[in-house]
Amino acid sequence: MKSIIDFQKYKQNGIPISMVTCYDYWSASIINSTAIDAVLVGDSVAMVMHGYKDTIAADIRMMALHIAAVHKGLSDKILIADFPFLAHRKGKKFALDAVEIFMKQGANAIKIEGSGSVTNLIRYIVDSGIPVMGHIGLTPQSINLLGGFQLQGSSKESAERILTDAKKLEDAGCFAIVLEKIPSNLAKRITKSLSIPTIGIGAGKYTSGQILVLQDLLGLTMNFNPKYLRKYLNGIELIAKALNSYNADVKKRNFPSSKESY
Repeated sequence: MKSIIDFQKYKQNGIPISMVTCYDYWSASIINSTAIDAVLVGDSVAMVMHGYKDTIAADIRMMALHIAAVHKGLSDKILIADFPFLAHRKGKKFALDAVEIFMKQGANAIKIEGSGSVTNLIRYIVDSGIPVMGHIGLTPQSINLLGGFQLQGSSKESAERILTDAKKLEDAGCFAIVLEKIPSNLAKRITKSLSIPTIGIGAGKYTSGQILVLQDLLGLTMNFNPKYLRKYLNGIELIAKALNSYNADVKKRNFPSSKESY
């Protein structure tokens, strides 16, 4: 069983870390048979699995349900769980109660978006014995404040602020930091300045590792083609073809055959 200690070893040895999001048992079972290093039960579950337009709809109950399902399919991967919208802004007791729920459902660590005053809570959670992954750059839970899914850190001032935030998160005890949708040269600066790993999504190739949404990389997300995404499968076409073949066999009474009947 891999652990967060492996993240630091990979960083020290220059071995890139591979991560994907995962939301359910069957896909977790598949991922468990692969060489992928770690899984994130992301709050993107609200969009990918429940059809919401953003991640704000995710809550503790929704996240806990999916954490439990993913955990049942994993035996040898690190499972990191996203803290949903405002869960880190309702006081230490609420936050620690949420952490307890997530860990008891099978999470090995949690991920918290943002910096600033949230670093105090991160330090408190880490001091309680819980590994925390940070997340800066484009933070989807702040999408209304940011004005959309825009590139972050493109100006000198915002780049310096993100770099400072990364160092604060490291000081607060984060074992790794997600860098989302920032210029690759900024991600390179941050990665070199930290002793902990960085995990990029839309942050170029100089981070310590990469994460993509499973459905995105499998080509299962309609009308979603951001610059940073590489699709490793045309999943929509393959699945639609299989379903249409099944439909045709049913219509022609070719399924089930005598061999498929009792």
